[in-house]
Formats: sequence, structure tokens, C-alpha cells
Amino acid sequence: MSTWRNEGMFWATCTLFFVGSVIVTTLWCSAMSGMGGMPMPGHWSLSMAWMPMEGQTWLGLAVSFLAMWTVMMVAMMLPSLVPVLHRCRDAASHVHHQRPGQLTAWVSVGYFSVWVAFGMVVFVLGVGFTALAMQQPIVARAVPVATGVVVVLAGVLQLTVWKAHQLACCRETSKHLPMNIGSAWRFGLRRGLHCSYCCAGLTAVLVVNGVMDLGVMTAVTVAITTERLAPGGRRMAQAIGGIVIVLGMGLIVRGAGWGAFP
Repeated sequence: MSTWRNEGMFWATCTLFFVGSVIVTTLWCSAMSGMGGMPMPGHWSLSMAWMPMEGQTWLGLAVSFLAMWTVMMVAMMLPSLVPVLHRCRDAASHVHHQRPGQLTAWVSVGYFSVWVAFGMVVFVLGVGFTALAMQQPIVARAVPVATGVVVVLAGVLQLTVWKAHQLACCRETSKHLPMNIGSAWRFGLRRGLHCSYCCAGLTAVLVVNGVMDLGVMTAVTVAITTERLAPGGRRMAQAIGGIVIVLGMGLIVRGAGWGAFP
């Protein structure tokens, strides 16, 4: 009876975090979308996520962005992380660990710590690029084509041996699961690093197409989860890469047609 209760608590907790993060992300993205964006040369809009509101400090903007980035990463990455967390919880239970739930929580903390650090880098780059685009019209006009180029490169990355190696690391069933809090945090950290490397291309697609775009976010989440959990992960990653390349080429053609370069 205790085993069934613990199993139920695990799935209930994962579901609660996932649903909660999806709701918060959707509400925040909808609010940002309702605010619109700043029209820029090259027929695109600059997201308000990279600029402080009236009376908001840059530190406040950074904290707000990182908070939302973390919640968004929970919504996007938790579906593919749950099997790993489940194996960790089962391993702890089988060796009569007193708090398998606590051990699993520390794996999650280590994992998402990596994505918080990733978010810091994204914020700095986003703010820096925003300042450059606002000061240099030629840079702003190049954005539609440059976005397509980034998407094509992300698709090509999906086809590489490097991507296949990182994906294999993410998909492997570890034989050395954590048995204490310290090893749980380090285990989650290693998983997070492999995951961030593996998802670098798809995350770039999300960022350059609008980090607040729910449609792009959903598509990237499905792609990440599919290549991580579906049979034939490498083939799935390559198929996704092909689709991304085609979409990127379409963005380049459309951007050039809009006169991105005078």
C-alpha cells in the first residue's frame, strides 16, 4: 500500500508542476503578447521582454526574465525528464532510502540549475542585441534573414555526430543512480548539462523566433520530448532537423523578400 501511495504522490507532484508551469507560462506569454512589440526596420517587432517597463530597473527585468525562463523550462523539459526522475525514485526506494522524494527533488534542482544559468546567458545576449538593433538600423533590417540562417544552422546541428552523441547521453539509462543528496544534485547537474548541449539548436530556434511565442514553444517542446523518448531517437532528431532546415530556408526567403537588405 505504501508503494502505491508513493507512486501516486510522484505522478501527482510531476503533474502538478507541469500543469502549473504551463498555466503560468501561458498567462505570462499572453500578457506579453497583449503588450505588442516595437516595430523595427525589416518588418519585425522587438519583444518587450528585453526592455524594462516604466519604473522597472534592469535588475528587476533580469529577475523577472529568469523567473519566467525557469518556469518555462519546467513546462518544456519536465515531460522528457520524468522518466529519469522515476528511475531515481525507484532506485532510492529499492535500497530503502528514507526519503526517495527528497532525493528526486535534488536531482531536479541540479537539472534546472543548468537551465537557470543558460537563461542568464540568453538574457545578457538578448539585451545586448536589443541595444545594438535599436542603435543600428542596418542590424535591425538584417534580423529576418539572420533569423532564418540561425534556424537553418540549428537544423544542420540536428544532423551531426555531435548531436547524436549528446542525445545518446540524454537517452541512456544510467547504472549509477544517486543514493544521497550530494550525488543526486551532481547527477541532476550532469543530466542538465547534457540536455542543454543536446537542445542547444532547438533552444536557439525558440529564442530567435520569439521566446514568448507559445506556438514556437509548443513545437520545440514536442520536438525535444519526441527525440528524447520515442524509439529511434537519432532518426527522429534527423527528421526534425530536416523540417527545421526547410522552415529556416522559408524564413530566409521571406526575409529577403521583405527587403531585409536595402
